[in-house]
Amino acid sequence: MENKKSNKRTNTAKNKGNVKNNKNTKNMKNTKTKQKKKMKRWKKVLLVLFLILLIAGGVFAYRVYQNGWGLSGMLATVVGHDEETKKNLGEFKCLVLGISTDEQGALLTDTIMVASYNPNTQKATLLSIPRDTYTGRNPKKATAYEKINSIYSRNEDPQDVLDEVNELTGLNLQYYIIVKTEGFIKLVDAIGGVTFNVPIDMDYDDPSQDLHIHLEAGVQELDGDKAEQLVRFRHNNDGTTYPEEYGNNDLGRMRTQREFIMEVIKQTAKVENIFKLGQILEVAQENVITNVDFNVAKDYIPYAVEFNTENLLTATLPGTTPPWNQTNGVSIFVADEEETETLIQELFYDRDLDQTTTGEGTENTTNSTNSTSSTRTTVSKADIKLEVLNGSGNSKKLQEVVDELEGAGYEVYRTGTTNATSKTTIIDKKDVADTLLENIQMVLGTGTISNSQSSSSKADVTIILGKDYE
Repeated sequence: MENKKSNKRTNTAKNKGNVKNNKNTKNMKNTKTKQKKKMKRWKKVLLVLFLILLIAGGVFAYRVYQNGWGLSGMLATVVGHDEETKKNLGEFKCLVLGISTDEQGALLTDTIMVASYNPNTQKATLLSIPRDTYTGRNPKKATAYEKINSIYSRNEDPQDVLDEVNELTGLNLQYYIIVKTEGFIKLVDAIGGVTFNVPIDMDYDDPSQDLHIHLEAGVQELDGDKAEQLVRFRHNNDGTTYPEEYGNNDLGRMRTQREFIMEVIKQTAKVENIFKLGQILEVAQENVITNVDFNVAKDYIPYAVEFNTENLLTATLPGTTPPWNQTNGVSIFVADEEETETLIQELFYDRDLDQTTTGEGTENTTNSTNSTSSTRTTVSKADIKLEVLNGSGNSKKLQEVVDELEGAGYEVYRTGTTNATSKTTIIDKKDVADTLLENIQMVLGTGTISNSQSSSSKADVTIILGKDYE
């Protein structure tokens, strides 16, 4: 009996265990089924998300393609541009002022430039305006107060400087950008310094401005402090300055400023500095005063990132420095109205029409001088004004050409840079005699002679220096 009872209890326990096991098995199956359903739902969701991303990515990629690919195309797409946006952008022109402060707190305008950039042609211009440019009406009664570099310090109103520059140049500038010295220093440091060829030994001290310049000539890495010394240098403690062929005093200083700015642009545009954009913008926010609206700036930035400094043309406002005894004992610079008008026309209006090289090996010239003209004027070498635009991509070649031409008796009145090109072109703009054009060709040892008459050009002959020049 006891065995039967024992067996019965055992069977009952087994049955209960089996029921429990069956329930557990069912629960496990239900859980697995639910998990499978969830996985299927997630797979569907992920598939939909993947398809959305794929479509969106394809649309984005297509828009980048429409905007010209590369970093420029990507940035243009990010800010909402399409292929028509750039076409509708005009040339951007603005006044650039570099401001420092002396120990007494007086504001000093060290740099005055007109800058322009055309996103469609990828051409830009820097026109330097001498700090001593006279803005009064009678040079014989000149005062330092009437120099253009004193205008901003009067009431710190950039519009006053803008109005005066528009009066001098005939341009209708609307925008200004004022860069404080502290910002300039921080920018150079932010991009890791700038490699630059300092043209001469510089040794100058001005305790009133807490300015101490001590640089040796030659290629070197300049941090922010040394960069400030470079762009503010005019002359040494002993009175010596830049050599005549480079440009004396303020002319040399302006040339150095322009060339250094070109190097800063190159350095800032490096890919590795894209990751420093936040730091660069922070420096700008703290040290730049401007009336350029953000919506205007963002339209140009996507195309400016791919700007090639070889497309930058530089010049200085033309004029003279009269003897101090004819200007009330004040050293001033008097702009030449006629020459200024001609230069402005060339730099800001005729450049696209007058440009003979639009890219590597591309020429857009008029009649070749293979067919000679009987109306050509016979003049001497000294009477011909030459303009040399460097398209070789090598700044040293430009100076070599200038030295050769001036050594041969010609006057080089202006130099600049232009699009890279493989071949040197000698462009007759004022009906110069064939013999002189051929002589220029012989001096250079290369060059194709072409004819592109321009009544507005001050240059009699423009030389586009190509990579073929040795």
